[in-house]
Amino acid sequence: MVDWTIVIPVKGTVGAKSRLGASAALAEAIALDTIRAALEVAPVIVVTASTSVFAGTRIVADPGTGLNAAIGAGIKAADGPVAVLLGDLPALLPAELRAALDAASAHPRAFVPDAEGAGTVLLTSTIGHTPAFGQGSAQRHREAGYVELELPADSGLRRDVDTPEQLAGLGERLGAATRAALPPARH
Repeated sequence: MVDWTIVIPVKGTVGAKSRLGASAALAEAIALDTIRAALEVAPVIVVTASTSVFAGTRIVADPGTGLNAAIGAGIKAADGPVAVLLGDLPALLPAELRAALDAASAHPRAFVPDAEGAGTVLLTSTIGHTPAFGQGSAQRHREAGYVELELPADSGLRRDVDTPEQLAGLGERLGAATRAALPPARH
C-alpha cells in the first residue's frame, strides 16, 4: 500500500463555484465535506486563499494564478506520493476514496474522471505529477500516461458539483456541512 498525501485546492474567494451560483458559505461547506472525507483516509494539504480554518489539514497559500498552479503548490509541499482531489465532492464517502487510492497504488499514475467522463476529480502519482486540470482534463491526463480507474458513475468520488442540477441530483447523499448551508426549501 502507498502512503498518500492528499492535496485539495479550495478557491476560497468570492467567485468560488461561480457556475453553481453558490454563496461563499455553500462553496466552503462543499469543500469542507470533501476535506472531512479525505481526512479519514490520509493526511491532507489544502491549497487556498481562504482565511477559513480547515481543522486537521496543512494549509498552503494559493499563488493565485489558476487551478493548476494551486495544485502545483500543494504538490511541492507534499512528501512522497500525492493524490490531488478536487474540493467540490460533497457526497464523497471515505470508503470510496480509500478504495480508489488502493486501486491507484497499482499504477505509477492514475486518475478518476468525473461522472460525465470529461473532467478529472482525482489524480494520483508515485513518480511525479503533470496536472492538466480544466475543461477536457480527463483526455489530457490519459494522454500524459495516467491510467483511468474504473468506478461506478454514481460514486460520490465521481460526482463533482459545478451546476445547480448536479447539486440537486445528490439529494440525501450530500455531506452534513453542505446540507446545513443550503437555503431552506421553498414549499
